Amino acid sequence: MMDTMPQHLPTQASAVRVRRSRQVADRALKVTCILFTVLGVIVLGWILVMLLIEGTRGLSPIIFTQTTPGPGTEGGGIANALVGSLILTVLGIAVATPIGVLAGTYLAEYGKGSKLANVIRFVNDVLLAAPSILIGLFVYTLMVQPMGSYSGWAGGVALAIIAIPVIVRTTEDMLSLVPGSLREAGVALGAPLSTVITSITWRAARAGMVTGVLLATARIAGETAPLLFTALNNNFWFKPSLMGGVSNLPVMIYQFALAPYQNWRELAWAGALIITLSILALSVVARLILKKDKAR
Repeated sequence: MMDTMPQHLPTQASAVRVRRSRQVADRALKVTCILFTVLGVIVLGWILVMLLIEGTRGLSPIIFTQTTPGPGTEGGGIANALVGSLILTVLGIAVATPIGVLAGTYLAEYGKGSKLANVIRFVNDVLLAAPSILIGLFVYTLMVQPMGSYSGWAGGVALAIIAIPVIVRTTEDMLSLVPGSLREAGVALGAPLSTVITSITWRAARAGMVTGVLLATARIAGETAPLLFTALNNNFWFKPSLMGGVSNLPVMIYQFALAPYQNWRELAWAGALIITLSILALSVVARLILKKDKAR
């Protein structure tokens, strides 16, 4: 009895020291995380406050009805840039959505653990992290140089390439969450797999899939680098053929913010505020749809 006491006490003391050191490390890490979180919130809040202050100064009804002004002129608006951005974004999403949904469906329903599916996932992850300027250069070589002109078509393709990986990943994840019992019930009724997918799994995952499309839209709405090499910009309304430069908000903001003209800089701030609020609205809508689907 006396022989075991000296061995037992040091064991308890060492356990207490280990527990205290872990508590100290946990508190230190917690404080560090809180400090960096506060720092991030301060920086983000600073940017948003500056954007609101400077952006509201340039806001007026005129900017939604007039085209962008030329160098050295007063007044003007960003109506052509707003419409051009809307057309390019819709074109990019129209191209990306069917490709992304079908590719995500293949990965979740047909490929799963196959080698081809693994290769597709790897390529998709690479595209998801690829710098947008490289995609712009790729489309410039693929379309702009052979066509001999910048165009809205090239801009839409560049935006579609950026949006596709987001839609593929979201679609695959949402379809993977659908219970297998639903698929088994459809197959047991004699329905082919294609019918099970379109009538059961797509319906069960439609809210998440729509959320992925909205997130992809928000992702490409503010892209500037790829449009510099594809759609470029101008101060006029776009041509129906979409050939030549197509005005758009991101490039307009980039060019006007660096200009020496005061009204150009005000329009750049106003455009930045509009595009930020638009992306914020899309993100909020996407989260609300996903939250509503989870509540069901």
